[in-house]
Amino acid sequence: MIRSIVFPRVLGKSLDDFQLALKLFRALGFDPGNEWHEGGSHGVEMLAPSGGIEFIAAADAPGVDAMVEVSDADAAYEIVKKLAPTLSPESGDKGGAPAVKIQREIGDTPYGARLFEVEVGGLRIGFLTYAKKPGETRGLEGKLDGRGKRFALVVSRFNSFITERLLEGAVQALRQCGTSAIDMTIVHVPGAFEIPSAARQLAETKRYDAILCIGCLLRGNTLHYEVIANEVTRGIGQSAQETGVPHVFAVLTCDTLQQAIDRAGLKAGNKGFEAGLAAVEMTSLRDEIPRPSQQKARTGHPSEADGKR
Repeated sequence: MIRSIVFPRVLGKSLDDFQLALKLFRALGFDPGNEWHEGGSHGVEMLAPSGGIEFIAAADAPGVDAMVEVSDADAAYEIVKKLAPTLSPESGDKGGAPAVKIQREIGDTPYGARLFEVEVGGLRIGFLTYAKKPGETRGLEGKLDGRGKRFALVVSRFNSFITERLLEGAVQALRQCGTSAIDMTIVHVPGAFEIPSAARQLAETKRYDAILCIGCLLRGNTLHYEVIANEVTRGIGQSAQETGVPHVFAVLTCDTLQQAIDRAGLKAGNKGFEAGLAAVEMTSLRDEIPRPSQQKARTGHPSEADGKR
């Protein structure tokens, strides 16, 4: 019978405060869901991979309005610390007070979790990572830690009104994850069709931990859109597979300009920002996965290729 559950919560009285709060949730990986407008009210669902209701028997009410489980509480805390000072209304009766405040510093709980709490638009929300239980297998996951990593960003100049916004979002995400400006190389190409070639050249230098491919294609009245979109997708995917360097696909393929604008920082968030987070996570995951030489050293057995000399 039940398909989903949503708990509506008010995040500020003005649309400006509301957008500032949403920016934090998007930075931590929530995906925008259903959106509605009614009179002066505005609502957006923020979707997580899974969710549920926790029932509690206790003398006192919980100190938070919501609890969010994250893959790495320490990395999420660093993102919030860097982002919180920027989330302040420029005007209004709050006098520029931050829309996001850290109410509890990160630390360990008696039940073995890493936890911190923030106040977002009047709501108190906890972010935590549960400790791994003995014998539990969670699988490999990348962390949002870009310190010491190098990234190349290949950006199409065609439809620059959109791609520049995507680029700004990607750079912001990398910086929030700890990547320094000197570890980002931005390469401009004429259009989306030229992205795979430049990305391949950059990947083959082995100087970069990930390549971000940023562009925007808008459907027209001919087959040109489909031809370019297919070739760009194929070229980026082939470069990633053959070089072994993660490539993040941030090339918008939209029917209308409005769809592109929505995905470059408006209703659907900034896909460039999401691409930046994905690039950081993939570089971290790549470090977690054993490479063939490491596997050989661990097992002491030669690979099949070695036996065919």
